[in-house]
Amino acid sequence: MTSRTTQTVVRFSSPFRLSGFDGAQPAGEYRVDYDEELIDGVSRLAWLRVGAFIHLPAIAAQSSTQQMMPIHLSDLETALEKDHKPS
Repeated sequence: MTSRTTQTVVRFSSPFRLSGFDGAQPAGEYRVDYDEELIDGVSRLAWLRVGAFIHLPAIAAQSSTQQMMPIHLSDLETALEKDHKPS
């Protein structure tokens, strides 16, 4: 099966929480990698997201160490929706 990884940047305006993390992450921009697999048998090219990883710390943070943590796509989507809702 053909696979690929795409990268995007997500922005949080407030601290946020994701399951599996010890605490809240600070507001900022974060790189997110999506692992995707080609869907066979469709009439046009289509990709299915099968995994996601967030890079820590935030892009602007000064740190000598970086981590890439696996996350659930639904948790990320929920956190982004919550962050982007008007107060």
